[in-house]
Amino acid sequence: MAPTILLLSLLVHLLSPAQSIDPAVEDLINKNADFGARLYRAVASRTDSNVVLSPFSLSAGMLALLSATNGPTRDQLLQGLTLTGLDPETIPDQFQTLKNLVLPGQLSSNLQTAMAVFPSQNLQVSESYQQLVQTKFDGVVQSLSYNVPSEAVGTINRWVQDQMGDEFQDLLSTMDPQTQLLIATAARLQTQFDPPFNSSFTQDERFYVDRYHVVMVPMMFRADKYFLAYDGLVKAGVLKLPMADGAAMLVVLPDDGVDLTTVEEEVTFEKIQTWIQQLKKTKLEVQLPRFLLERSYTLKDVLQTLDIVTVFQDDADISNMGEIRGAKLSQVHHKSVVTVNENLADVSISGSRLFSTPPPRLTFNRPFVFIIYQEATRGLLFMGRVTNPTEK
Repeated sequence: MAPTILLLSLLVHLLSPAQSIDPAVEDLINKNADFGARLYRAVASRTDSNVVLSPFSLSAGMLALLSATNGPTRDQLLQGLTLTGLDPETIPDQFQTLKNLVLPGQLSSNLQTAMAVFPSQNLQVSESYQQLVQTKFDGVVQSLSYNVPSEAVGTINRWVQDQMGDEFQDLLSTMDPQTQLLIATAARLQTQFDPPFNSSFTQDERFYVDRYHVVMVPMMFRADKYFLAYDGLVKAGVLKLPMADGAAMLVVLPDDGVDLTTVEEEVTFEKIQTWIQQLKKTKLEVQLPRFLLERSYTLKDVLQTLDIVTVFQDDADISNMGEIRGAKLSQVHHKSVVTVNENLADVSISGSRLFSTPPPRLTFNRPFVFIIYQEATRGLLFMGRVTNPTEK
């Protein structure tokens, strides 16, 4: 009997979640993902080009801002960030826990983020707020003089380059000399798929940007068992590509002839969760283009469409930042870089499984959406759209 009990106990342990998540932290993860999906839809609706942004990185900056606000400004910001019902006083500690859960081990080496709050030098920022930003949100507070805009631009660009590397040289190009407060966030991810694609199987293939525009792209290939779902309501297939670091990518391909924007309009936090739950393992040949996306955004106008307005106005209350009266947020800057390529170049190592009969092939040869999340928590890391893989 004892060996049976031991075996049952072991099975229970193996089938239980790897880590229990505090309900309040889980609520913050879900609400951040909800806001991230809303923000993505707002950004994507303004362009036909490639899109990539990091809701996770942006949430650090927006929550640091939330901690600086008070009164009606804070109330509206809570609502705009879909955080209604959460206690603003406990959010910094919850975000710190969230960050440790979402960025475990190897993922933290493949995913790099940076966040800074840049108040004008004439604003007296308290030491306690500076410590809060540093310890809870892993960011910095750096006072700047905006009287000479070119010098302020140079300072911020040097900061992001020092934090993130040479790919992040130009976060800003211009600056309003009336600027009082800026939030800057940045994120970069090098995907590491597991199972990996092998570069020896990559070959140039056609990618149909639209019905009139075709480009040749390096198309990666792998045959394996993958998790796949189909959403008949939006007419799109959803493929899961696991990563070696505990993250995963959902790649959403509309049916041929279905406009990508009609799919994007339906991408909500609830829809993403539904897709994940509907995934089923199947034998599949996958062709995915190699791509590098690099995008910068000024988000003031977009955030205002999401009902985050008061903090940008003259009656904004950011008094929790220090002895500050009459100051407002001027702009939120964000830059993301995502690299998707082969992780295996050794031709002696198999880059695909061998099946007795060739399985169906799924080829991403037209515009698609991708969603990168941390599997254990389902924390949303990146969202993007690939319209043309040959463009950044």
